[in-house]
Amino acid sequence: MAPTAAEQHTRKAVGLAARDASGHLSPLAITRRGTGDDDVVIKILYCGICHSDLHSIKNEWKNGRYPMVPGHEIAGEVAEVGKNVTKFKTGDRVGVGCMVNSCQSCESCNKGFENHCPGIIPTYNLVDLDGTITYGGYSSMVVVHERFVVRFPDTIPLDKGAPLLCAGITVYSPMKYHGLNVPGMHLGVLGLGGLGHVAVKFGKAFGMKVTVISSSPGKKQEALERLGADAFIVSKSADEMKAAMSSMDGIINTVSANIPMAPLLRLLKPNGKMILVGLPEKPMEISPFALVAANKNLAGSCIGGMRDTQEMLDLAAKHDVTADIEVIGAEYVNTAMERLAKADVRYRFVIDIGNTLDKAAAAAVAAE
Repeated sequence: MAPTAAEQHTRKAVGLAARDASGHLSPLAITRRGTGDDDVVIKILYCGICHSDLHSIKNEWKNGRYPMVPGHEIAGEVAEVGKNVTKFKTGDRVGVGCMVNSCQSCESCNKGFENHCPGIIPTYNLVDLDGTITYGGYSSMVVVHERFVVRFPDTIPLDKGAPLLCAGITVYSPMKYHGLNVPGMHLGVLGLGGLGHVAVKFGKAFGMKVTVISSSPGKKQEALERLGADAFIVSKSADEMKAAMSSMDGIINTVSANIPMAPLLRLLKPNGKMILVGLPEKPMEISPFALVAANKNLAGSCIGGMRDTQEMLDLAAKHDVTADIEVIGAEYVNTAMERLAKADVRYRFVIDIGNTLDKAAAAAVAAE
C-alpha cells in the first residue's frame, strides 16, 4: 500500500502555532513533506508579520483551521533541491510569498497569474493538493514547489526584503496593471502602514509624484522626509481635501477600515482610478454618480503572479526599495500581535526565525 500524505510528511520542524481563536502563538512540533523532484527545501531565517496573520489566527474571517502556523513573508536559504529543480541550488537566498501551489494548468496559471487560479493554495491555513494542511513561515523550514519560490537579489537584506513578498507585490501589481507606474503621473497612497509605505517607495521608483492621504497628521513629517513623498493630505481636513480635488491620476487604497469613499473619489482626475488592496470588514457604500460623472474607475487587486513577484524584487533591488521593519525574536511574537492590533509598528514586524525560534521552543519545553 502506498504511503499516505501524512506518512510522507516525516521531516521534523518547529513552528509558532495558534491552537484556537484566542490567537495565542506558542511553539509546536510540526512535520514537512520529504523533498519531491520539483521541490525546494528552505531553511527559514526571517518571516514578516502581515495584518492578515492577525485576522487569521483570531479566525476573524471564519475560515481558521487549528493548529495554525501563520506567515507568508518568508525569507531564507535553500537547504536542498529535488532532482528536477533547475532555478535554484543549495545556499541560494530565496523567498516564498502568499501561495505555495496552484493547479499549474489553467488559463490563469499558463499566463503567469497563479494568484487568480481557482485552485490556489495559500501558504498557510488551507488544504494542500496532498490533503494536508499548509503551515506558514513562522517555522524553521518549508518545502515548496520551485515554481513558487523567488530569488532575492544580493543587494536586498533578507529581513528588510521579506515583507516585499506580500506588501511589495500587493502594491506593485496594481500599479503595473492599471498603468499607475508612469513617470510624472500623480499617485495618491491612502493609508501609511505596512502596504502604504511600500507603495510610496515604488511610486517614487517609477518617477511619479506621490501624495500620502492619511487620517493621522503625526505621520506627515515621516512621509515627506523619511519616505520621500511629495505631499501629504490629512483626510479629516476639509480644506486640504478640497484643495487636492481632481488632481490625482490614481489612488492605491490600502486602508482596511470602513471610511467614506465619496471625498476620496473626488481627489481623482476624470478617468482616474482607485485600486483597492485593503479589505474592510463591511460592504462599502458608493454612489454611482461618484464614478459615472467623471468616468472614474474603482477596481481591486490581490497580490500577483510569480513572474511579477520576481520582477518586483528585481526592481526593488535596482531602486533600493525595502520595507521599514522592526526585527523581533520569536518569544516576542504575541506582544507584537497586540501592538499590531493597535497599529503600533513602523511599519512591519519581522521575526528573526533563524536566531530565535529554536531558543523559544526550548524555553517553552523547559517551562512545561
